[in-house]
Amino acid sequence: MKTLGALVTSSLHSRQQRTNFRVLVNLLLLLTLIVGTYTVAFHLIMAREGQDHSWLSGFYWTMVTMSTLGYGDVSFHSDLGRMFSVLVVMSGTVFMLILLPFTFIQFFYAPWLEARNAARAPKALPAGTRDHVLLTQYGAIDAALIRRLDQFNTPYAVIVQDLTEALALHDQGITVMVGDLDDPETYRAAHADQAALVATTRTDVTNTNVAFTVREIAAHVPIVATASSPASVDNLQLAGCQQVLQLGNLLGKFLARRVTGRDRRAHVIGELDTLLIAEASVAGTPLVGQTLRDARLRDRFRLNVAGVWERGAFEVGLPDTTLADTSVLFLAGPREALAAYDAEYGAVDPGKAFVLILGGGRVGRATAEHLAATGIDYCLVEKLADRASTLPHTVVGDAAEIDILKAAGLDRATTVAVTTHDDDMNVYLTLYCRRLKPDLQILSRATLDRNVSTLYRAGADIVLSYASMGANAIFNLLRRRDLVLLGEGLDVFQVTTPKALVGRTLAQAGIRESSRCNVLAILRNGKTIASPSAHEVLEAGGDLILIGDHRGEESFFRNYRD
Repeated sequence: MKTLGALVTSSLHSRQQRTNFRVLVNLLLLLTLIVGTYTVAFHLIMAREGQDHSWLSGFYWTMVTMSTLGYGDVSFHSDLGRMFSVLVVMSGTVFMLILLPFTFIQFFYAPWLEARNAARAPKALPAGTRDHVLLTQYGAIDAALIRRLDQFNTPYAVIVQDLTEALALHDQGITVMVGDLDDPETYRAAHADQAALVATTRTDVTNTNVAFTVREIAAHVPIVATASSPASVDNLQLAGCQQVLQLGNLLGKFLARRVTGRDRRAHVIGELDTLLIAEASVAGTPLVGQTLRDARLRDRFRLNVAGVWERGAFEVGLPDTTLADTSVLFLAGPREALAAYDAEYGAVDPGKAFVLILGGGRVGRATAEHLAATGIDYCLVEKLADRASTLPHTVVGDAAEIDILKAAGLDRATTVAVTTHDDDMNVYLTLYCRRLKPDLQILSRATLDRNVSTLYRAGADIVLSYASMGANAIFNLLRRRDLVLLGEGLDVFQVTTPKALVGRTLAQAGIRESSRCNVLAILRNGKTIASPSAHEVLEAGGDLILIGDHRGEESFFRNYRD
């Protein structure tokens, strides 16, 4: 009854639906008239044959015959009766099995289904929607970004042009809205003028059109777009983008910054105001075999040991953590503290780093450019001769062939950066290089997040995900933070001090023990307290900057969500 009521109510909202409703009513009235006529005719013919049946039996025979059930318990004996039965069956077939169902489906069920689908994939966001993020597709970057937005309870909507795709995304739990990306009405319906951010990660041409269209109705909303070609950056900015992300160049930059060579110095890989985040290899230092408590790095250098990296596995820096020859420290502190650490543990003659870059695509070329800018020697291996001819320090050939790798300088390489866009190939090359030279530092790029763990198992020391990097870059722009990319599965994030922790010291809070996250700094009254002591009291209104892996992040928000 509820469904029928909804159908009737829906049919009164439009002229076409009211017309459809009248058609159905007329058909039902005509059917009623036919059934009544056939019932009367049934009695007349039965009386002529000398049979006596009730009016209910007549109605029963008519309905059974018209619906083609034909039980045969009531039947005619004369030719007239049989011909009448044929007429009833034929008219019943037309009305009850063809015309009436078709009319109901075409005029009522299909519109009801369309309305139901429209509720699942609406063409407009609810009135009053604001401070939300609008996305223009559901790709790898967008999926990673949505996970971050959900974690921080930030509303969003994905604008999808195809209804079937929108329904499929809705069924996956994604908030969607149907609309054309080049139509200003789409963004009006999406309340783009009240959005916190519009992020578009499609092709350069589409991104330009999106930015230009959004800017037409929302003069001040921040717009972030990705760009594949450097030539597209100016066009995107002219179209209205505040930020244009060249993710290939950005990923190459981060890969280049992770090259450590053979030295034991603290290499800065990120910064937040005056707080620097660096990594330092423990191999060959007196720290091997010591616990963090014995090393006393905080007391001696004002450095916070944010965690320890063991070839794909991140562990929070606890006092009883024992450092091995394969350990890499994550250190957080001011620049002078890192300089003091280098003075004691940095190698006097670290040797010259040499990097093999496997793959001459956008990421590989960007990695080479950033290495050249810092004076680090490299050789790029590229399979396509046409592409390789435009690049310096290049060997043309298949990186899966040992002769090609040796010609490129495998024997003297300290680092291999695997940068192809094919994750299967990246896994293969990572495993191959690890077997050929076990002491290599191997940096690998993952296009899809699901392949990150596979790359670590194959032997990569650091994996940087294209999707996660793009999502983090957009999210940090939303949160107005600098981008810090440590490694896939490891993140620096900022949260308001939870109410449950206000008034406690860091030691009393026990964040490391309960969530596997470490506090890097405290933001209070516009000031950054780097490497806070265990006796620092947490105050209301302040922010915490933490480091942790995905499990640690989830655990923190589960334990301390206000």
